Amino acid sequence: MGIIDRYILKRYLTTFTVMLLLFIPIGIMANLAEQISKMIDNEAPLNEILVYYLNFTIYIGSLLFPIFLFLSVIFFTSKLSNNTEIVAILSSGASYGRFLRPYLIGASIIAVLMFFMAMFMVPNASKGYNEFKYKYLKKGKQDRITSNIYNQLNENDFIYVSSFDPARQRGYNFTLEHFNEDNQLAYRISASNIRWKEKDSIYELTSYEKRTLKKEGEIIETKRKLDTIFNFKIDDLTPVSYIAETKDLFELNDFIDTQRRKGASNINTYILVKYKRWALPITAFILTIIAVAVSAEKRRGGMGVNLAFGILVAFIYIFFDKVFGTLAEQSGFSPLLAVIIPNIAFGALALYLLKKAKR
Repeated sequence: MGIIDRYILKRYLTTFTVMLLLFIPIGIMANLAEQISKMIDNEAPLNEILVYYLNFTIYIGSLLFPIFLFLSVIFFTSKLSNNTEIVAILSSGASYGRFLRPYLIGASIIAVLMFFMAMFMVPNASKGYNEFKYKYLKKGKQDRITSNIYNQLNENDFIYVSSFDPARQRGYNFTLEHFNEDNQLAYRISASNIRWKEKDSIYELTSYEKRTLKKEGEIIETKRKLDTIFNFKIDDLTPVSYIAETKDLFELNDFIDTQRRKGASNINTYILVKYKRWALPITAFILTIIAVAVSAEKRRGGMGVNLAFGILVAFIYIFFDKVFGTLAEQSGFSPLLAVIIPNIAFGALALYLLKKAKR
């Protein structure tokens, strides 16, 4: 690694680190100012608040990594350009690709860091962050899917509830269907509601009815109330909305397989989280190339013009990411395409700007 490589790489990593250290405390202070009254009203313990802000730093920092990376590259590359250092490097006989090499090395380091954080560190931080948020900051608000819940427990058993109340641990219009090995319905259990009685570790069914199908006819059993045991937990019916964010690489794959077997209606939400994690390292390279191509040329407006353009591109990227993410979560749009399309679009933009910058 030459002197130029070390010089640019040092500036790359130092500027990125300083930007993180500057903006994350600002985010913490802004969040604390907004939420302090809720924490006091809900009597959040000090030790839990401290852990919350540690998780907040990791969770929010990981979300903002690409934007910080983009802006930091624009910032220090614009300074190099204004000081005519880039002109000196290229005038010495170095090609544009050679000049770009330390940037790609820096992007590789950040990409590996982003990958391991997204796959292993952030899930644990996300769990603590969201649990605190729904316990103290959004007390009483729903953090689960609560309507039209359908699950396949195993190869033979299927359950359905039209709605679920997490606070009361109660589901309404409950149905359980059991099929035999020939895929014929063996019996169906229905109830107007099902309630989990944690003290006794049993379920209470109201307006219970069981229809058992026999060759000679149908057997119907009814009871006003019935206490019974099922081989599922009440939380298995309605995983919290942020459940995919709390699982590491291997746990998320197993969770998606399980939810797919159960026929979960919101499976795209979980798959989208998985693909976004894999796409993060690619994003680091795309944004680095765009930032260099935009800021390497000396402009009349100086660094301000480059930063303004960078912020505009960052907002457009976030907009595309959110639009396609929402399409994947709330419609039949492919989660894979929802992740690929923004990266292809901005990858093409990166190549175009790089080609223009070379000229």
